[in-house]
Amino acid sequence: MSQTPPPQHQPYPGQTGEMTPEPRDEMRDYVGRDLLSGRKALITGGDSGIGRAVAVAFAKEGADVAIAYLNEHDDAAHTRKLVEAAGRRCVLLPGDLADRDHCASVVEQTVSELGGLDVLVNNVAYQQPVDGLEDLPDEQWEHTFDVNIHSYYRVTKAALPHMRAGGAIINTSSINGLRGNKTLIDYATTKGAINAFTYSIAQNLVERGIRVNAVAPGPVWTPLIPATLPAEKVGKFGEHVPMQRPAHPDEIAPSYVFFAADRLSSYYTGEVLAPIGGETLPG
Repeated sequence: MSQTPPPQHQPYPGQTGEMTPEPRDEMRDYVGRDLLSGRKALITGGDSGIGRAVAVAFAKEGADVAIAYLNEHDDAAHTRKLVEAAGRRCVLLPGDLADRDHCASVVEQTVSELGGLDVLVNNVAYQQPVDGLEDLPDEQWEHTFDVNIHSYYRVTKAALPHMRAGGAIINTSSINGLRGNKTLIDYATTKGAINAFTYSIAQNLVERGIRVNAVAPGPVWTPLIPATLPAEKVGKFGEHVPMQRPAHPDEIAPSYVFFAADRLSSYYTGEVLAPIGGETLPG
């Protein structure tokens, strides 16, 4: 029996409820241990997928969260319901993070609504496959960079004045940033840039006591997949890794808890953790 999803497609940016099967992204069996008690977190791309699972895990660990997202209001409202069920606050911040002014705005709204900012998760992403470089329009290249790396720079820059020693920044990279991808050329390039950005600001902020790390997942079953890949490729999504399936967001979120919690990762900064389903990379 195949462990990959059946072929399917839906309009960008995708909705969780339209996916078959629906991803496991609610952290239902996760038991928190107050690892983030009293912390304030901002998660970009927090409405669904990895962002939703991270928001719920953080809430179960005692954090209040703000989630920035494009326009997936139903998914965002469901994430807020899950966070509130865990007894924590959840602030919804819709808007386009490709816009530089909105990047600063989500930080200011987070600080105003939650009373501070301790953990930043840069997670928002855009991808669109192409057959080759000749088929990659300038507009797509620029938009992918605006969302995937420029927003990380802009949100982080706006967040730093509010962050103190003990703070944590976690960037979402990808296996594609470690090895490239022949059809996701612009996406993979931005993910490689995220790794270098992580290494660089980790070194720059170490004396301020702010740790910076990245999570670089392999295939993960999120709304981005049926919303950006052809249906036939969705039907084979994840089959190439040794585990022969994509991860569910619930399987990836604990990596973010690890990096966010000083109790678990106080000696980690400038690291890229790659949950990639059994693949091994040379070097």
